[in-house]
Amino acid sequence: MIPITFFFGGGRRTDQTAGRKEGLVGAMTIAWDDQFKRQNIMWKVPRNIRMNDNIVVREDEIAVFYRDGKVLAYLDRPDRYALTSQNAPILGGLIKALTGVVQQAEVYYLQKRIIDGKFGTQDAFLFQDPDFDMVQLRAFGDFRYRIKDPETFINQFVGTFGAATSADVEDRIKDEIVKQLNVTLGKMKANGLKVVDFAMSLNDIEQGTLANSKPHFVTLGVELVQISGLNIPLPESIKEALEKMASAKVLGRTNAAAYQQFALADSMKAAAANPSGGAGTGIGLGAGIGLGYGMASQVPGMIAQQQPQQRACPKCGTMNPVTTKFCGNCGADTTVAAGSKPCVKCGKPVPPGLKFCGECGAPQFLRCPDGHEVPGNMKFCPECGKPVKS
Repeated sequence: MIPITFFFGGGRRTDQTAGRKEGLVGAMTIAWDDQFKRQNIMWKVPRNIRMNDNIVVREDEIAVFYRDGKVLAYLDRPDRYALTSQNAPILGGLIKALTGVVQQAEVYYLQKRIIDGKFGTQDAFLFQDPDFDMVQLRAFGDFRYRIKDPETFINQFVGTFGAATSADVEDRIKDEIVKQLNVTLGKMKANGLKVVDFAMSLNDIEQGTLANSKPHFVTLGVELVQISGLNIPLPESIKEALEKMASAKVLGRTNAAAYQQFALADSMKAAAANPSGGAGTGIGLGAGIGLGYGMASQVPGMIAQQQPQQRACPKCGTMNPVTTKFCGNCGADTTVAAGSKPCVKCGKPVPPGLKFCGECGAPQFLRCPDGHEVPGNMKFCPECGKPVKS
């Protein structure tokens, strides 16, 4: 647009708005008050703009004319613009759209500068961790953004989403950032991320969320510049479990049974320190000690019941629950014993040392004419070289 300098004669009074100024002769001059601009990415002029009104556009802002669900035009060069028929050859389509008694348009002022905001999860989201199962998490952080395409921004946020204030715009941006944070955590979890790795991975999570968010925000006319200050605090229950597992590791016990022993010891200590209130002190103490001995005698059985049965993957050695058929680390079949070989007849795995297939009963060893024992899948004896008949 080519700027037109307009000098407005006569006195004027200032209304109690974010920037509307009205001349005594009826024409209106619109300017965005700096006091309100510092806090907002967008401001909607309270009254529709008509012919003969005047628009003041400063260096760091854009004035967008909007009507009937779409952008008519926008002014992004600093100046004072007079919307008169005399400027029709220069302002072109905008003046033409405003020509007539009832023809008018809404005006939105937009910031050009980068805006800072904060985001956070309103409700806890779930993260499936291999060690702690389903964990409820919350996340908080900062973000920076700016308007990249004024026309797309207004058409999407105002025309599609019905946003009327800066708060409406930022709420939409926050919701999308939280959504893309979940997507990022899902991708990183597939690559082995655990809740205990969050602290050392915050920078990667920030960059991943930023990269995943950018394509979506482009369609909204927004550029997400930065995500920083990310904080994903662990629940207190997870922190307590990690402390107890760390204590078990100090004692040389790193498995789940060690943690359960610590938890059981805590419960016995609490039982001994808080005997039943109905009996006397001596009786209560005796009951507490008796309970402690009774529980101690049952520790092995209780641990065996509580600890899930596990078996090592025959390929990578990772421990997996016995109910899991395939290894969670490498995908190998965990039901196959280490060193197993396929049956010479049906192909099912046969554990080492067995001479007959547990599936079809076929012998896995034959004898050559000289009496040497030969694996069932070989046609010649490895000892004497004579052919073996199956």
